[in-house]
Amino acid sequence: MPLYETVIIARQDISSQQVETLTEAASAFVTDGGGKVAKVEHWGLRNLAYKIKKNRKGHYVLLNIDAPADAVKEMERNLRLNEDVLRHMTIKVDELEEGDSVMLQSRSSRPDRRRDRDDDDDDRNTSDKDDETADDSTEKEDA
Repeated sequence: MPLYETVIIARQDISSQQVETLTEAASAFVTDGGGKVAKVEHWGLRNLAYKIKKNRKGHYVLLNIDAPADAVKEMERNLRLNEDVLRHMTIKVDELEEGDSVMLQSRSSRPDRRRDRDDDDDDRNTSDKDDETADDSTEKEDA
């Protein structure tokens, strides 16, 4: 069966219990369709990048799903009809993540992806100066 990841954003004014009920309903559509939900992660109430239906925050939930396409389509149809769901997105993946997703990992345990720009600038400036010096020496030899 194909593997999917679904992220659901629910309205900010519903309770955590209602978010749990919404998640269970989505899981029920998958299991009724012959699939299974491998993992459920509640990311909590987070700020949205922009207002969606007059909401600035939303409850985020991630579902890792192993189900046939028809079961996923039925779940998405019901999410679309639910007034508490602001947005949802389902993507097909090659394999499901083991352990916590990146959103749940603490910042200290994530690898640092920033580049040290000072070192890169120094390397560029040094090589530029070497090129200029080499150009000056060739000009002197030509003269």
